[in-house]
Amino acid sequence: MEYQSIQISIADRYYPLKISAQDEEKIRTAAKIINEKVDLYRKRYSGRDTQDALSMALLQFVIRLIEAEQKEESTQIVDELQNLDNLLDEYIKVNLA
Repeated sequence: MEYQSIQISIADRYYPLKISAQDEEKIRTAAKIINEKVDLYRKRYSGRDTQDALSMALLQFVIRLIEAEQKEESTQIVDELQNLDNLLDEYIKVNLA
């Protein structure tokens, strides 16, 4: 795998990263989204420091992550129940009909 060095900015700080070429777009997009959210909280809570804006942005992202994970778990449970229902239907057709 080929790696490259890039530098990203998050909340006015620069971070050097060594990444695979295929991940560059994702990382730059993630940094852009983070910065947009931090800027939103900086405006919303003017007078507070950057750490507060970062913390609020992080809280929002983690809440979304938890919601997505819960939704995925729910989808998996529904799929498993559907499979179980299909198995029961087959059993009934073969053994009780």
